[in-house]
Amino acid sequence: MGGGPAGIFAADILTKAETPVSVDILERLPAPFGLVRYGVAPDHPRIKEIIKALQRVLAKPEVRFLGNVEYGVDVKLEDLREFYDAVVISTGAMADRDLGIPGEEHSLGAADFVSWYDAHPDVPQTWPLDATSVAVLGVGNVALDVARVLAKTGDEMLVTDIPPHVHAGLKAKTITDVHVFARRGPAYAKFSPVELRELNHSPNVEVVVHPEGFDVDEHGMEHIAQHKSQKMVLNTLTSWVGADPVGKPHRIHLHFAEAPTEIVTDADGRVTTLRTERTHSPAADGRVEGTGEVTDWDVQQVYRAIGYRSTPLPGLPFDERAAVIPNDGGRVLDLDGEPIPGTYVTGWIKRGPIGLIGHTKSDAAETVGHLLADTTATAPARRPEDVDAYFAEREVDVVTHRGWERLDAHEIALGAAEERLRVKVATRTEMLRAASDGASMLEG
Repeated sequence: MGGGPAGIFAADILTKAETPVSVDILERLPAPFGLVRYGVAPDHPRIKEIIKALQRVLAKPEVRFLGNVEYGVDVKLEDLREFYDAVVISTGAMADRDLGIPGEEHSLGAADFVSWYDAHPDVPQTWPLDATSVAVLGVGNVALDVARVLAKTGDEMLVTDIPPHVHAGLKAKTITDVHVFARRGPAYAKFSPVELRELNHSPNVEVVVHPEGFDVDEHGMEHIAQHKSQKMVLNTLTSWVGADPVGKPHRIHLHFAEAPTEIVTDADGRVTTLRTERTHSPAADGRVEGTGEVTDWDVQQVYRAIGYRSTPLPGLPFDERAAVIPNDGGRVLDLDGEPIPGTYVTGWIKRGPIGLIGHTKSDAAETVGHLLADTTATAPARRPEDVDAYFAEREVDVVTHRGWERLDAHEIALGAAEERLRVKVATRTEMLRAASDGASMLEG
């Protein structure tokens, strides 16, 4: 259940097992690929190359893609258990984590902004971009994506797959300065080296690394010595500290050792100030303490980019603190800590929103290994046509792999008309129309 990389990798590993299998990938959206399609910034097409490998899995004869099927609405866990010997939950993480500071309710979620500029069909097509100075809280790659998209001009993004409403929104924005805040020092920044270097590739955006808080103590040096990528990040940041301004119209400011403590608003609830406290790291584990030195920053918007969070699913246990489905190596556990027969989990909803594609593959391999070791044929001997009939009876407009291929071709054709690789279809209605072409779901 879930058509992102985690679910597709699990399907791929299952088809390579000695045990003959057939796999249905059920996905809430009409299109597959999850966060690769709806979580990667449009100006990072290189990262989306993984889609080619995922496409090959969907094309396997043992695999069926059934899109536009929402768990808990169109199908329940007990329904799935009637049709399948095992169910693997791979619904990922799409919600923003909370900050836990006063005024947080007036902030914006990075995940929500990413969904908007990636044209997710279930989010509004407008986004407030009328600020001049904004703050982004976080030092991961998502924070950099958000900062970069906020700072670049709309026309720069027109070479990507963004649809007209995203281009119009970005073109009309009034933002000149984006301030990115990190609670810890530069030695602990979580940017990847490539993402960081790309930050200043725009002809319209200047990167400013502020020297205040840019300290690397002995603990930081020990941390860098153990992480090659951190050393590369620090080298890039160091080369930018104190650099002479070049007069580009937009700026991304990087501030280190500044912990957000409050978001201040006016009487109408509009953000006027981000309040931060200077920090230091007294111990080798990188944890920070406040120094009592407080700074007020004149900003009109604040974005939370401190990580994603999974959400509960009907009929399944959920650990609210860790924001995952409780599991033992992928075996879903009930409230008593006992495995729920035939029910498994993989991806971010299994381990939390950490790790890259390589981690997702190994994660799926662990889950599938346990699934194959546990599984005996317990489901009724039903054919794929029976599954199709179940959804047809409930009038679910299922998008099959062939339907996705039609939608894919439609987006590529839209792009070709504008000399782009693709233009993403932004509404569920239009996606379903492009996918159907008047065809029966049984064609898939």
